[in-house]
Amino acid sequence: MKIERRWASVQDSLLPALLLLHVLTMWAPAELPMAATLTVALALPLVWRRRAPLIVFGVVATAAAVQWLAGIQLPADIALLVALCTVAANSGKRVTLAAAVVVEIGAVLACLRWASDGAFLTPFAALTAMVVAAAVLGVNKRTARAYLEAVRERAVAEERARITREMHDIVTHNLSVMVALTDAAVFAQHSSPAKATTAMRQVSETGRQALTDMRRSLGVLRSDEPDAARHPLPGIAQLETLAGQTRAAGLPTALDIDGGHAHIPATAQLTVYRLVQEALTNVLKHTPTGTQATVRIECAAETVTDTGPPASPATRSGNGITGMRERSAGYGGTVLAGPLPGGGWGVHTRLVFGSTAESA
Repeated sequence: MKIERRWASVQDSLLPALLLLHVLTMWAPAELPMAATLTVALALPLVWRRRAPLIVFGVVATAAAVQWLAGIQLPADIALLVALCTVAANSGKRVTLAAAVVVEIGAVLACLRWASDGAFLTPFAALTAMVVAAAVLGVNKRTARAYLEAVRERAVAEERARITREMHDIVTHNLSVMVALTDAAVFAQHSSPAKATTAMRQVSETGRQALTDMRRSLGVLRSDEPDAARHPLPGIAQLETLAGQTRAAGLPTALDIDGGHAHIPATAQLTVYRLVQEALTNVLKHTPTGTQATVRIECAAETVTDTGPPASPATRSGNGITGMRERSAGYGGTVLAGPLPGGGWGVHTRLVFGSTAESA
């Protein structure tokens, strides 16, 4: 950023320096003091045109008026067009129009004073075209800058939404599993200390996995950390571990993966993993004891079916299903969620990637 500002300062200083050099080398000694003074008055303010465009425009316009009264023609008049362009690039329509009218009046006065007899229209048309071009160029710069800013804000919003979805999936699922495991450990601590110890170890491992996933999602996991090698980006291959966590938390979970998944992009596999994770979390949180979950994956699509009784209304509200739909939309997919004819709650998702579309 500092380099860009310095380069902009160099650019702003270059034109005044060139205009002053032209005056010093081309003008006769008798007219040099006045010409040099007017050139400095016209061109030097351009150094600060990005910081205070309206003030600079006013100073340059005043210097141009003095130049017209003095009856001296200077190449430094181009400074007025540069100042107009800067105003148009940093101001609204009304201010831009007012500045353009001021410059156009100057163009008319210049033609009236310095145009040769019978040749008013040609220089007037040329100067008017330059005024319009300077104003349009500035407006285009302002529009382009606004567009880039909107794109930047949209990218930030999308990244924020992505992180929010990741945090929701990671925290909700792992905390649900940890709570269930902790309850099981408390229940078994007297009757079966070994099972309680095993449950608490699983709580510890689940917590470490959650921290690793959170750090990866936030983009702060360094490649030289051992966890980066031990915990690859979650995908279809990690669904068995996910199912094992829910089983350990007390939810019988069946996993059926039909077909190979090596050809599926890592980002699509992550989407499948998060969708399954969210669905299993809902089952774990909102269904009574004895509920079973079945996960079926067919290549690039996945189906999560709760074969127990219908889920509570809490399962159908909140951000869970909404987040699943947002993830699926990234691959042209859809999410169908609702009660099953034979009881229970089902989630069906179809993802599309590349030129292949496969569904369960």
